[in-house]
Amino acid sequence: MADLPRVLIVDDSRMVRMTLIKNLKGHYEVREECDGEAAWQTLVLDQSLCAVISDLNMPKMDGYALLEKLRTSKLRRLQKIPFILVSGEEGEDERERARALGVSDFVGKGSGSSELLARLDTLLALSSARDNIEAGREAMVQDPSSGLFSRKYLELQAAQALSHGARYELEVSIMVLGFDAFEEVTLKLGTELAEQVSARFGKMLAGKLRQEDSLGHYGAGQYAIVAPGTSPILCAAFAERVREAVEVAHVAVQGRKLSLTVSIGVASIPGDAANSAIALLDLAVQRMGEAMQAGGNRVISGGSADSPVRNMKLQHALELITARREDVVLPHLDELGMKILPLLRLMSQELGLDLPMADIERRLHDRAALKK
Repeated sequence: MADLPRVLIVDDSRMVRMTLIKNLKGHYEVREECDGEAAWQTLVLDQSLCAVISDLNMPKMDGYALLEKLRTSKLRRLQKIPFILVSGEEGEDERERARALGVSDFVGKGSGSSELLARLDTLLALSSARDNIEAGREAMVQDPSSGLFSRKYLELQAAQALSHGARYELEVSIMVLGFDAFEEVTLKLGTELAEQVSARFGKMLAGKLRQEDSLGHYGAGQYAIVAPGTSPILCAAFAERVREAVEVAHVAVQGRKLSLTVSIGVASIPGDAANSAIALLDLAVQRMGEAMQAGGNRVISGGSADSPVRNMKLQHALELITARREDVVLPHLDELGMKILPLLRLMSQELGLDLPMADIERRLHDRAALKK
């Protein structure tokens, strides 16, 4: 039994569960739950389950809700797990709703073992074929959909860059970028649209790199750049420009405006204590994670996060205001105001505005003092 594929049966009727278990006996190992909420918890924790057979009408969480929760899960294995709905007297509207949510197949409550086994075997064969294709894509040099390097190949490029750098005493920097709260973006847009937004970002990055740099996918909503011959200072400066560009970008999907930010981790050789390409990549990923945990929308280089309230350039502030991101500008209002005081004085003098300059300067100083 331990070698048989494992499926989850979800139904509030003990009799129905026993009938389904009898039909699958000898072909599948079965785990059972009596409601959608318990099934969800089981599916999250038990990674050995390869398919779900579920009733539609159940207490706590019905079949629709369970299916939707799986298809919008952060876990890719749950997004793709075969889901068979046991249908009774449902009409075409109910079936259409299940199809829209991503159901894999339907079986009638009175179906015999041969039909259930045939449908389940077919779905698992398709799932296995899909997994093999995805595994093949991981081994490819480039992702066919985006043209960017795959993660595995990027690791090889990093190893080659480190070897070349050690031979000729050159610096090598790696930066890993990730969208902040990408899981929430995925839940809001769905996996396909979220990946499209991420792909647009990847293309933007590709257009800003040198020929000797390597850009590739690292994870969902994440990218890594290997930059041979680049110091950590220059790499961090480039990372900051990318962060600012994303912060002011106008991103709209199906008429909905998205406010996106990225967190970026930078690691370099010989400055950082990493003895391999994988270790250097892992360090950059760790720093990206620290940036996200510190609130996101920041760059971490050399192991310490930049200040939550960074110095902001006036031009960037104007770009943010144009992009209707005034909330990002407000924490910097005092420092920006002090920068433009000479301009305000000149405008007041030349245009005869009689601006209360002393009051403006005092209020800016008071605002700055409150932050200390």
